[in-house]
Amino acid sequence: MSTPTDMLRDAQLRVTRPRVTVLEVLRDHPHASAEAVAQQVRAAIGTVSTQAVYDVLHALEGASLIRRFEPAGSSARYELQAHDNHHHLVCRNCGTITDVECGTGRAPCMDAPDDHGFVIDETEVTYWGLCPDCRSNTP
Repeated sequence: MSTPTDMLRDAQLRVTRPRVTVLEVLRDHPHASAEAVAQQVRAAIGTVSTQAVYDVLHALEGASLIRRFEPAGSSARYELQAHDNHHHLVCRNCGTITDVECGTGRAPCMDAPDDHGFVIDETEVTYWGLCPDCRSNTP
């Protein structure tokens, strides 16, 4: 995997400490909320506003370096863009999110029965259930 600095340069984005740090945080903490990213960035580099982190997330998403997804009933989550169109498993109880490969056996799972004239470039599938920890704690 490329370094955060290389990723920014390849995307023709200016290399800044907050951008590098956000990419490092998402590498280490996939599926993080913006607030969780902001907390980790502050822990790493000190004072940075929440708005600055949102601005970085927006710029990185615009450059297709990160992916934003929003499970129903949850805040937006962010992860490094893998360009593999993987899907997510979400625990209804604790909110744990796990990556899962494409459900049809071949990525990117974009063959709609009727595309209504759309050119499909992304598919988002979310599986919901209970994670093993929550299942074992359910009577």
